[in-house]
Amino acid sequence: MFDVSLLIERQLKDLDADQIIALHEGLDDTVRYHLLLPVDSSSAVLMTSMGALGGQVVPVTEPGTVEDVQELIDQAGQDELDASAALLAARGQEVTATLTEDDPIEALLALVKQTGSSEVIILTEPHVVKEFLQIDWTSRAQRKLEVPSVHLLEHVPFDAQR
Repeated sequence: MFDVSLLIERQLKDLDADQIIALHEGLDDTVRYHLLLPVDSSSAVLMTSMGALGGQVVPVTEPGTVEDVQELIDQAGQDELDASAALLAARGQEVTATLTEDDPIEALLALVKQTGSSEVIILTEPHVVKEFLQIDWTSRAQRKLEVPSVHLLEHVPFDAQR
């Protein structure tokens, strides 16, 4: 079994699933993909929202509590994760899927260790400033991982990523 951990920023599309599988064509071993999708904690979302409002506190009427907000965040994340796993499974791949509120890199390191992954793939949107400052997920992960890692841009064909 060749285990691959995938840290994804948002729901995969058909193109993403095809490209991920293409990276492992020709392997004699069965490939198992372990998807990891981070979601924000409700308190972080609320703090960001308040900061965007210039520090003004706006009463939340729907949903009513921080727990309700977290439930909505988790459900949206789980829906994206399930749809992503379904794309790989529909292509005959073995897939596990995990949602996390933890730091994405720490959660990825734990997943790699837990699954014995031989490789990591990180799929993100382009983050020019973060990439330039090397504080993006890929740069952070590569400093800590002891397995090969690949960074792909979500929803972008291979030839456009060069």
